[in-house]
Amino acid sequence: MSERRPIESWLTDMDGVLIHEGVPIPGADAFITKLRESGKPFLVLTNNSIYTARDLHARLRRMGLDVPVENIWTSALATAKFLDDQRPGGTAYVIGEAGLTTALHDIGYVLTDHEPDYVVLGETRTYSFEAMTKAVRLINGGARFIATNPDETGPSTEGPLPATGAVAALITKATGKQPYFAGKPNPLMMRTGLNAIGAHSETSAMIGDRMDTDVLAGLEAGMQTFLVLTGLTGPEEVERYPYRPSKIVDSIADLVDRV
Repeated sequence: MSERRPIESWLTDMDGVLIHEGVPIPGADAFITKLRESGKPFLVLTNNSIYTARDLHARLRRMGLDVPVENIWTSALATAKFLDDQRPGGTAYVIGEAGLTTALHDIGYVLTDHEPDYVVLGETRTYSFEAMTKAVRLINGGARFIATNPDETGPSTEGPLPATGAVAALITKATGKQPYFAGKPNPLMMRTGLNAIGAHSETSAMIGDRMDTDVLAGLEAGMQTFLVLTGLTGPEEVERYPYRPSKIVDSIADLVDRV
């Protein structure tokens, strides 16, 4: 393998890398502190579109992780950036929470159920049959189908929850229309994030706990990739994939000295 250039900017997933079930993973605080002291560009990413960057900043700060708002990049923000590039000042029917609706409001989108340009599906804990029915009818009527991320399940203290990808599959089954997913593993989320911090993929690294989203997205965006074993992927699962991360480490604590 050819020698890579030194890492000058870092992207890291949040759940499973920095925190787990609302508790910081050992080494996360030291990693974030080292990043901030170094002055290197960085982003904390999440496919979860429920919360705004400001919400996540406050939640992380309560856990002892001080991540500035401008260093948080969500699938909702990536979706909004994509729509703003595709059809500025458009309209959308949205199924989701404040993270998604705020992102779309901020780019000047009008949220409506009257002949919208797009149906945009995001994460919510209150998916309703009525909202999904309306989405199906609007898509059948010509609205384009967009979803924030393809994750089929999400974590909770009680166990897995149905997530955006599972609900998107239901709507696809009813309409025959596949959504465009803006979040990981779409490298679009990585590239728009890199652009937001003025970074280049050749000198950037992605840290994640999932081979199928974090590592794949980082790989396809041209970055070095680090898989941590504190989340959803165990070492025995890595060999099942036709691609590999640049390096596997036990946890974020092993990367503090790389910053």
